[in-house]
Amino acid sequence: MLENIAIVMVNTTHPGNIGGVARAMKNMGLADLRLVEPKIFPSEEAVSRASGATDLLDNAQQFSSLEDAIADCQLAVGTSARERHIPWPLINPRELAAITAPLPSTTRVAVVFGREDRGLTNEELQLCHHHVNIPTNAEFSSLNIAAAVQVITYELRMAALGLGEQTARPQWGTDWDIELASHHELELMFEHLEKVLVDTEFLDPDNPRQLMPRLRRLLMRAVPDKVEVNVLRGILKSVEKKMDNGHQ
Repeated sequence: MLENIAIVMVNTTHPGNIGGVARAMKNMGLADLRLVEPKIFPSEEAVSRASGATDLLDNAQQFSSLEDAIADCQLAVGTSARERHIPWPLINPRELAAITAPLPSTTRVAVVFGREDRGLTNEELQLCHHHVNIPTNAEFSSLNIAAAVQVITYELRMAALGLGEQTARPQWGTDWDIELASHHELELMFEHLEKVLVDTEFLDPDNPRQLMPRLRRLLMRAVPDKVEVNVLRGILKSVEKKMDNGHQ
């Protein structure tokens, strides 16, 4: 499972942090490092901080957007240090590990880390199924990104080795029969849903009132598989067909 877990860093400012994250990942047996528009990379400072994990830097993939970076992932989890305007399913690192451990070994998981100074935007967090928060000391909660990666990847490794405490509620009661939908497939579904809601005048694009973020939260919380996404899109196509026939 660990080989299919990607650590995604968004708009990293300090290249040394990329090296520190690479080292933390290699300590725990992860190798898939993805960078979204880093400010400086490649960098000798990153190499220096990697301390023997330069192979992860050499193989790191770079992307122009978070959507592209997680397009092939079936489960995306965004790190968040604070509550948002629209609450999202919030878990701690041990609960994250308990969720990922039972997944089929082919499931691609992305754990997304934001900018050093302000983390991930609301829009970026809404691309994720869950948000993970490290319960640090409230009086001194600032945590270096490499340290945060170390904490989370430690829990993921412990769960993968069967040594972790399974404290999360089971997400799936049995081995799942269908592969989970990829992020790309989910985004196509949300685009289709928004179009139909606008066409049926249920959604006013000039006054959306957080409708799409709340629908996104509802459907992402369910972690739909490929067949379920196809069923939902089939329903939307049926609505479109009825509307087209009614306009003839």
